[in-house]
Amino acid sequence: MSEPQSRREYIREIAAKASADEHPAGWFEQVYTTAEGESAAIPWALMQPNPHLLAWLDEGDRPQSGPRALVVGCGLGDDAEALAERGYQVTAFDISTRAIAWCQERFPNSSVAYQVADLFEFAQSHPQAFDFVFECRTIQALPLKVRQQTISSICQLLAPKGTLFVITNIRQDEAAPEGPPWPLSETELQQILQQGLQEIQRHRPSGTNRPTLCIEYRRVA
Repeated sequence: MSEPQSRREYIREIAAKASADEHPAGWFEQVYTTAEGESAAIPWALMQPNPHLLAWLDEGDRPQSGPRALVVGCGLGDDAEALAERGYQVTAFDISTRAIAWCQERFPNSSVAYQVADLFEFAQSHPQAFDFVFECRTIQALPLKVRQQTISSICQLLAPKGTLFVITNIRQDEAAPEGPPWPLSETELQQILQQGLQEIQRHRPSGTNRPTLCIEYRRVA
């Protein structure tokens, strides 16, 4: 495995190259494959549930009656497993075959339905199928040219009265950012509202130097 900084430069290079072709998410498989089983080579792999998701789950009264949950771009599976432990019926997908195999190796007795899938195709075949959708930094990992389609596809997955919880980096203006990642602007966040969702709450978590927002949305019945 290469040194962390050169590894990040390598990932940025292949992601930028992929953003120019017809398969802007194709670089994920290359990242997971070249990691050769070392999670340290996956910059976004925390190897534990996202702390912002855990904080959200600990807030107030969260559903306890087996709601259908989806993790978009599940990576190595920790967030999906956390939701399953809370009683959710969890489906988790990633475009990377290697990532899903890695999840199944890590959690061989899991109740999570792990799948290899492309977001755009998955949304078409699962309209309004989930009571809870968790999206963490997937939108920002794809270039601006597919941003509207990405947002629309994620929102399409949410059932009436369902909840979408988004964790993302944001940018302060509408100028196209250099990436990856490509943080979201406030105007791009407004596209979520145009999909029939309403914003319930948002906050900037403390303890991070990233321009991070956590936002909860609900589909209007």
